[in-house]
Amino acid sequence: MHRSVEEIRKILAREAEAIRNIPVSGEYDHAVQLLHEKIHLGGGKIISSGMGKAGHVANQLATTFSSTGSPALFIHPSEAQHGDLGMIRENDVLLLLSNSGKTREIIELVGLTHALHPGIPVILITGNPEGVLVSKSEVVLFTGHPEEVCPLGLTPTTSATAMAVMGDVLVVLLMKKIRFTAEDYARRHHGGYLGQKSREKLS
Repeated sequence: MHRSVEEIRKILAREAEAIRNIPVSGEYDHAVQLLHEKIHLGGGKIISSGMGKAGHVANQLATTFSSTGSPALFIHPSEAQHGDLGMIRENDVLLLLSNSGKTREIIELVGLTHALHPGIPVILITGNPEGVLVSKSEVVLFTGHPEEVCPLGLTPTTSATAMAVMGDVLVVLLMKKIRFTAEDYARRHHGGYLGQKSREKLS
């Protein structure tokens, strides 16, 4: 077997193991209940945020939530300090991703948001259950702090994968909570292959 093939399999195995080891708790139910209450009963939206690689995952989650019936926007924590904070309303929920649990820009975002709208709840996805952000959050979802597959142990690789998967869990649970249908999906996704496929389910 070619050495690179074996190396690829080892990397995939480590990523898969990290996903299997994500802690599962009642906090997921708590998060879904909070999202349902604020977004679907209260007319708010999900405001996702993160810095660096976590920010890219947060951005992707916002688009996935939006396409599956739960309005969401991504806010860059630095841009928030230059006017983007205005997109946040009092019925919204902050969905924050921080592997360290102490990302300076995210801590500042929480402070600025609560100065504008004191009652906004925070759902945190983190690799550090003792980070500063934990005490500022209503719901904390722990990644299990997996070891990065990056050979330097520095680049957010496995941690970002875990966050993405945990976000997918929230998306799916919330879709089931609101009984989101193929018809609902088709109304939000008219173009492309997925739009066509969703409409075919209705015929």
